[in-house]
Amino acid sequence: MNRIDRDGRIAELNPIADDGDEIHFCSTCAFGSVCLPAGVDKSALQELHVLVEHVGPYRAGEHIFRRGERFGAIFAVRGGVVKTCLVDDEGHEQVLGFHLPGEMIGLNAIHPEKYPCDAVALDTVYVCRFSFAALTTLAAKIPDVQQTLFRLLSADIGKATALAGDHTAEERLAAFLLDLAKRYASRGFSSTRYRLVMPRGDIANHLRLASETVSRVLRRFCDRELIRVDGRELELLDREQLRKIARNLLPE
Repeated sequence: MNRIDRDGRIAELNPIADDGDEIHFCSTCAFGSVCLPAGVDKSALQELHVLVEHVGPYRAGEHIFRRGERFGAIFAVRGGVVKTCLVDDEGHEQVLGFHLPGEMIGLNAIHPEKYPCDAVALDTVYVCRFSFAALTTLAAKIPDVQQTLFRLLSADIGKATALAGDHTAEERLAAFLLDLAKRYASRGFSSTRYRLVMPRGDIANHLRLASETVSRVLRRFCDRELIRVDGRELELLDREQLRKIARNLLPE
């Protein structure tokens, strides 16, 4: 089922990246902007294009990669949502993050040369696979590719430290919901309505909260008419108030 976003466009609840055309790469992909700032079209970036291998579908619960596997590629999510997580020897899971269409996974494997975590599909997932060895060779030739890699690495480091510190459950959840909206909007999807694919337990784990706390705060936000929740469909109703709640966790 689809919804209409604030601009009157149909917003898919399980969006998938477009495949571009003869001139441009997928508009939702992290590398999709490489050809635009410098005015370079796809024909001049065939070396980058041929590095891309479309892989999938992965079904919910299937692994894109596992912790300890030898690193050889980074991945861009084309469709669905991917969870990255760590599982200790006793089977306890720590959810590191959730990755939406257009976002990259596997960047944290560059230094150890092994994937340091698992990447698991939360629904039906399609990815683009980039050979890292070939990509780094190309980055030396095309500065925009290199800059994109540096930007992605910097953003990945920033996400890893965002939840550090003593923050309330309301602050953490408000920041999480706003961050998802911002990331969807940056890829051309609705900035106010999206599908909360990840289970409540995974959200709680990621935010370092109890599942009951997440459910309670979501109900509180609904009662205050800050959000609307229908199953896994979520709509932001009062972004300004959510920003006030999450101000200590949001970038200035």
